[in-house]
Amino acid sequence: LSGSGWGLKWDFIIVHESGHEWFANSITSKDLADMWIHEGFTNYSETLFTDYVYGKQAGNEYNYGSRRGIQNDKPIIGPYGVNKEGSGDMYPKSGNMLHSIRHAMNDDEKFREMLRFMGKKFYHQTVTTEDIQQVVSQFFGSNVNKIFDQYLRTTQVPVFEYAISADKTKLSYRYTNCVDGFNLPIFLHTSKGGLLLGPESNKWNTKELKPGDWATFPLKEIEKNFYVQVKQGSL
Repeated sequence: LSGSGWGLKWDFIIVHESGHEWFANSITSKDLADMWIHEGFTNYSETLFTDYVYGKQAGNEYNYGSRRGIQNDKPIIGPYGVNKEGSGDMYPKSGNMLHSIRHAMNDDEKFREMLRFMGKKFYHQTVTTEDIQQVVSQFFGSNVNKIFDQYLRTTQVPVFEYAISADKTKLSYRYTNCVDGFNLPIFLHTSKGGLLLGPESNKWNTKELKPGDWATFPLKEIEKNFYVQVKQGSL
């Protein structure tokens, strides 16, 4: 499904449908409009399985490849109260949202602890998107409502826009093509350690760089690990 080759190494039906033992059969959405809770988390279980068996890079590649199935035709969350689901993007796009959140957290053990916590807290219960948001916010350390709004309630792909100064010592960045208040952090692994960027919607922020840092700046990592488009702009 992802075109990365990693999905050919395991049985899709076994991995995906096993994931539904947690999300769908145990944790069930109260309304069909929130069916992404079933399919998004189970879609992401494929990435987690690939990650566990073949390594984190393999998991990243599998998840990135799954984007080719995203249509952005309509919002993932459907209309409530009429027994109607939203876009089929509830599979790969929701999975990419979870992947983005995981990389922004930069703490895989905490991310897995969050999933285990959901399994216990919502065991054999029906839940809403808001219930899931509250738990994710708790483990994320800040409110994720705007992140959920962006990926589940719009068809826009956020743009991470950047500008680099002439001497390459100042990096300016912001989000565009997004809901007001969209605030997904970007955590990057550089040759000199971790780097956390906090882009804001339609507002430039600036990061000071040391001489030579820009030459090895991992721009490609942003688009591969976070469901955003990267675009060079100007101040």
